[in-house]
Formats: sequence, C-alpha cells, structure tokens
Amino acid sequence: MPEGATGSSGVNGGTISQSQSFRETSYYREYGTVHMTEAELARDLHDVLAKVQAGLEVVVERNDRAVAVIRPASRGGRMISEVVSELRARGSAAVLDDAFARDIEEGIKAQRQPWTPPSWE
Repeated sequence: MPEGATGSSGVNGGTISQSQSFRETSYYREYGTVHMTEAELARDLHDVLAKVQAGLEVVVERNDRAVAVIRPASRGGRMISEVVSELRARGSAAVLDDAFARDIEEGIKAQRQPWTPPSWE
C-alpha cells in the first residue's frame, strides 16, 4: 500500500481517507484508480475531472459501496493528420477540398440519430 494510504476497501487494499488530500499524487500514479466518497468528489470536482482527463479512473463510493465510476471518455476515430499521412504513404491522389469536407459533414449528419432515453414509467 502506498505510504499515507489507509483503509482496506480500495484498490490493492488502499484507499484515500478523508484526512488526505486528493492532490496527493503517489497513490493514483501507482494504481491509476482511486476510490473516494461523494463528499470528496463534491469538494473538488474540478480537480477530480482534471485528473480523469489525464487518465485517472475514480470510483465514487457511498457507504463503502461503489455507486459510480468516472473514467476518461474513449476517443473514437483517427486524427485527420493520421489519415493524410496514410493517404500520402499509399500514394493517393485524393484532394481534401471544400467539396470533400461537405461530403463528410453530410455523411456524419445522416448517421446521427436523436437520443431517446428509455421511459421509466
């Protein structure tokens, strides 16, 4: 267990106690996951989201039971620079002009579906 971590319900037997600051870096750098209470999350949401964006996974607990997991959003697709590099490597004569961009936008719009959440009634 990392120095300063207490408890036994967290990842690999360690958890961040309320007396510790979430800003302590040795714990989450080693494990990549941290357990915290709702109160700890509410106290410093901005910092928690910054850590999640950097790759940390946060398990939010209520009464020592996990109620939510916050993890970085998965990125889909590829960067345009990767696509252009691949096209060049293949010797493609494709032209990425305004007409091409409009075609791509139309294709994306055609695939979008409105979200209809399930009814709980």
